[in-house]
Parts: sequence; structure tokens; C-alpha cells
Amino acid sequence: MIPIPRLVRLPFRQLSALRLLRGGRVADLGRMPRYAGLFAIGAVCIWTPIMSYLETAPLRYTSGLSLILPGAGASASVNLDRIGQASSFSNSPYANSSVSPTETYKRLIGAERILGAAAETLDMHPRDFGQPRVELVDQTGLIHVSMVGNSPEDAKARGDALLSAFFSEIEALRADEASIRETGAGEAIEEYRQSVLATREEIARLQRETGLISAEQFDTLVAETDALRERVSDLTATLDEKTEAVTALQQALGTTPPLAAAALRLHADTEFGALAAAMSEQAALLSEARGRFGENHPKVRAARTAHAAAASEATVRAARLTGLSGDALDGLDLSHVGSRADLLSKLVTLEAERAGLAAEHAAMTTRLDAAEAQRIALLEPAARLEDLSRDFEVAEAVFASAMARSQTTKTDLYASYPLVQVLEDPALPTEPSSPKRKLALAAGIAATMFFFMGLMLGWLRRPLIDRLLTTGEPRATPAMVPAE
Repeated sequence: MIPIPRLVRLPFRQLSALRLLRGGRVADLGRMPRYAGLFAIGAVCIWTPIMSYLETAPLRYTSGLSLILPGAGASASVNLDRIGQASSFSNSPYANSSVSPTETYKRLIGAERILGAAAETLDMHPRDFGQPRVELVDQTGLIHVSMVGNSPEDAKARGDALLSAFFSEIEALRADEASIRETGAGEAIEEYRQSVLATREEIARLQRETGLISAEQFDTLVAETDALRERVSDLTATLDEKTEAVTALQQALGTTPPLAAAALRLHADTEFGALAAAMSEQAALLSEARGRFGENHPKVRAARTAHAAAASEATVRAARLTGLSGDALDGLDLSHVGSRADLLSKLVTLEAERAGLAAEHAAMTTRLDAAEAQRIALLEPAARLEDLSRDFEVAEAVFASAMARSQTTKTDLYASYPLVQVLEDPALPTEPSSPKRKLALAAGIAATMFFFMGLMLGWLRRPLIDRLLTTGEPRATPAMVPAE
């Protein structure tokens, strides 16, 4: 019968601390049972939890999906002719170093509201849905999301539900932001519209009160007034020249323009010409009789009577033709005009031109006075109208730009929440992700090996400790140690 080796060969009271620390000899195989027992106990302690975990842990499957954020921005600009410009800029989501869109979306994916919405689509409690595992890839716009389920189909369904809830929440946030922006922009646009209407009403009121339609109309009025002033000045100079010419010719002829015109009219009449010739003939006979006889001679009296009769007939004819009074006819030379006809005609012509210029000068002066009065009256309203027109153009440009900007910003949906795309849809896992049998077995084997190595170091500790204790001391003859 093979004897069973004793586990403890010395009584416990004979064991000292130094003895326990140093251990036995390396070649002493009597220590083997103790180390084998310790190794068996350690192996049981290591492998029992591992095997229990592998046998009892439920299977878990992980479905992964990937999202990506494009890095480029977008911009749009609209130019409205004579109205204004509207621009819309969408910067890159990575342009701001203080805000990371990937971190924002990472927090958003794990938000309770999104998890609750995803759990509701699967008819489960949010606590049972689980937390997604979100990983960010440095220096990229990639987001990896993992969801754990009880089966491959359950894991994929949870990933799909999470993805759908995430995009629904993103769209809701964008719509809410757009609604808030549109409400604020609508209030501003309404204020701009009221400003445009108020300015337009003020312009219309000023136009009704003054009759001034635009500032250009006032500029035209000023230009016309200046032109009238120059025209009146030119007419004044021309009228003065004509007046001087008429006065000089009138003094040279010793008659007035009306009498000159009457003389020309009379001598143009055939009957008056005959009467004037008869009067001249009687005047010649009277002069001849006076030269031969005295004043009371019958021939002189007869000649004087004949001359008076001829002169009377000529005067009656002249009065009928000219319509002049007797006093005016007394200053009229009824004799034949002869070579004076051209000068009389020139006098009449100059007087007619002077009269025409005088009438035109008077009319132009009246128009100039009216234009000057109107210009002075419209001076302040024109300045006010110009200010209002400028304010109206500015208000209209601001209003049109705000309208265009409100329309262009509707296309900028990714300003606050950048565009995110699905790079990989939730996959259907083919193998369970938990428990990880290979990892558990590898961990058990590694733990067993480390424990075995620890026991080996414990077996070999005596020479190592003796070497440490005797370092620097003279070597002594090894003493005999009783067998253990």
C-alpha cells in the first residue's frame, strides 16, 4: 500500500515566521502535495465562475450602424434689381471649434426622449430598451452606434427604431427652429411693411396737398424758371433795342408810328390819292392866284374856296379810312408821301416788332413771376418729398431683402443641426456578442497560468530569499538543515 504523503510535516507551533517566509528546499518533493492542493483549489476558484457564466448567461446580440456628417458648407445669394440683395450661408459644421456636431449628436442619440420614442415603436418599456453605445472616430465625421438585443432580429429592430427616432427628432428640432425663425422674421417683415405703407401714405398726402409728384418735377420747375429768367432777360435787351430804334426814327420823321401807319394806309387808297392830287392841284392854283392877285381878289377867294373844299373832302375820306379824330388828322400830313414811304413803312414795322416784343416780354414776365412764386412755395415740400422718397426706397429695399432672406433661409435647414447621413444601416448580427466564450476561456487559461507561475515562484522562493538576505555578508559554511 502506497503511503499518502503528509500535507504538514511539522507541528504548527514549531513553524516560525522566518520558516514560512523562506520555505523549503527546492529539491524537497515532499512539498509537492501542498502545492498540488493549492493549485487544485485555485483552478476551481478560477474556472467555476467562468463555466457558470458561460452556462447561465443569456445570449446577447449587437447590431451596429454608422452615421456620417458631410464636412462642406453651402451658400446662396439672390440679387434683386434696384431692390436689394439676400444671402444665405451655411457654414461647415466643423467651422466652429467650440462646438462639435458629432458630440452633439452623440448626446442626442442617448437622450431619454429619443430612447423613449424608439421603445414605444417596439412596444416596450424605455428601461428595457437599453442604452446605445456611441463611438466617435477622431478626425472624422463618423459616428458608430451599437444596440444590444436578445436575438439578431431584436437587435436589428432596436437599431432601426433608434435610427428612425433619431431622424424624427432631428426633423422635429429643425422644424421647430424654422418655425421660431419664421415667426420672428414674420414679425420683423410686418414691421418693415408697416414702415413702407406709412412712408408711402405720407408721400401721397404731400403730393395731394402740393401737387408735386416727385423731386424730379421740382428740378424741372427750377430749370424752367431759370430758362424763363434768361428768356425775359434776352427779351428785355431786344425790346430796349427796338424801342430806341423806333424813337430815333420817330424823331427823324417827326411823326408817330400810328400816324405813319395811317399815312401809308391813306396813300394806298386810290380815291384818297385822287382827292390828294386834286387838293395839291387846288393848292397850286391858290398859290399862283395869290402871287398875281391880292387876298380879296375874286380869283384868290375862288381858289381858296376850291382848295378848302378839296381839303375837306380829303379829310373826310382820311377820317373814314383811318378812324382818327379831327385833332389827330390835323397832325397828319395828307400830302403825297413820296420818298418818305420807305421810312414810314420801316417805322411801322419797327413799332409792330416792338409791340410784339413788349407783349411777349409782359407774358414772359408774368410766367416768370408765377414760376418764381411756385418755386418758393414748393421749396420746402420738395425737400420733404425727397427725404420721404429716400426713406421709402430704403424701407422698400429692407422689406424686399427681408422677404427674400426669409425665403432663402427656408432652404438652410442644416444651420444648427448639420446634415447627417446613414453610412451603414443596422446590420443583422450572425454571432452573439455576449457571452464571449473565447474571451472567457482565454481569461481562464491566462489566470490559471498566472496562478501556476505564482506557485512556481513560491516553490523557488528559498534560494532567492537566501540570496537577498546574504547579500554583502561573508559566506559561511552551510549548516545542516533537518529534513522537513
